[in-house]
Amino acid sequence: MALKITVIGTGYLGATHAAAMAELGFEVLGLDVVPEKIEMLQRGEVPMYEPGLEELLRRHVAGIEGSSGRLRFTTSYEEAGAFGDVHFICVNTPQKHGEYACDMSYVESAFDALAPHLTRPALVVGKSTVPVGSAARLAERLAAAAPAGAAVELAWNPEFLREGFAVQDTLHPDRIVVGVAGERGEELLREVYATPLAEGSPFIVMDYPTSELVKTSANSFLATKISFINAMAEVCEAANGDVVKLAEAIGHDERIGKKFLRAGIGFGGGCLPKDLRAFMARAGELGADQALTFLREIDSINMRRRGHMVELTREALGGGGFLGKRVAVLGATFKPDSDDVRDSPALNVAGQIHLQGGQVTVYDPKGMENARRVFPTLGYADTALDAVRGADVVLHLTEWREFRELDPATLGDVVAERRILDGRNALDAALWRKAGWTYRALGRPSA
Repeated sequence: MALKITVIGTGYLGATHAAAMAELGFEVLGLDVVPEKIEMLQRGEVPMYEPGLEELLRRHVAGIEGSSGRLRFTTSYEEAGAFGDVHFICVNTPQKHGEYACDMSYVESAFDALAPHLTRPALVVGKSTVPVGSAARLAERLAAAAPAGAAVELAWNPEFLREGFAVQDTLHPDRIVVGVAGERGEELLREVYATPLAEGSPFIVMDYPTSELVKTSANSFLATKISFINAMAEVCEAANGDVVKLAEAIGHDERIGKKFLRAGIGFGGGCLPKDLRAFMARAGELGADQALTFLREIDSINMRRRGHMVELTREALGGGGFLGKRVAVLGATFKPDSDDVRDSPALNVAGQIHLQGGQVTVYDPKGMENARRVFPTLGYADTALDAVRGADVVLHLTEWREFRELDPATLGDVVAERRILDGRNALDAALWRKAGWTYRALGRPSA
């Protein structure tokens, strides 16, 4: 008999996972405690921008003409408990207010709400990013609260989704990591992921704590690599070097590699910053804080990039204050192909300049609505051309393809001054200079 799957939490991770499970041929029930979100998903609409997700969703949501009907949504934990053989927990684990530590309240609430309705054998699978040690504690909590007792098992299956590539990463993962306490959990997850396993995706089985450490370790390593090249950008600024050429040269070393070596204004989003800090906090609780003290500097380098971009903008405007100056900001999201502005370096820079008296106008292809909610006092434009109109300086802060394809001559006709600062080292400097612009990028003081 085919497995039935529930997905608890239908945000970015959960909505993607639910649609992907339906694509893989399973009957899927998605659950969320926010009725408005469920109503939106039932219409085949997604509450965030993610390339390909809405199309995938509409192929399977019950009630949509031409769909497979394999995907439904509910707000009832009772219905979810009765329906599912495998329950994926995909709720958020934000940073605690005023602390580095992870807020586990959403995960714990999901477990507590689901457990009383597990009256038959089932597998509960955590996908949320949690502090190491959480799975073992939650397994005990689950066994104690579920009527089926020990027949309800727990597995941990961390996600490795890249925003902008989430559908691809779910359907064709570069690895599947599972933390299990017994053979039954492994067998069921091999059945769930049979299609990607047949395609050659590695299936790595381990214990609970190691599986929890995989995600936080991976994110910490990526953050370290990004901050390393940004630290080299600081040195290049001081030594009159060129960080782009430096990155190119060291990237040819296969032990280092070229990915994540583009210097800029740093990382943001809902994962790397908070996961880095939660990892440090948990290491401290375990008495291993000295092992991760270097991550404090990684975080510090990252945050310095934002301030440095503000000062570079001030320098470009003559070194005085921002009062009376018009600043155009191209980009609001923390990365392209997303509408996510959580901890966005671009929006942070725009906000700092605005708070120091600058007249800031922002344009982003997908993040405008979310940016307005975070910074309603900034100016917003409907196009890049409108954003730069009358600007004394233009800041390129999110590397959308649309910005790389802008015509410098066309923009040059509407700005007050042809000055552009490339906060992502992604524009063609020669092209902009040929059109009469003063071009400056981070870590390249004379390039």
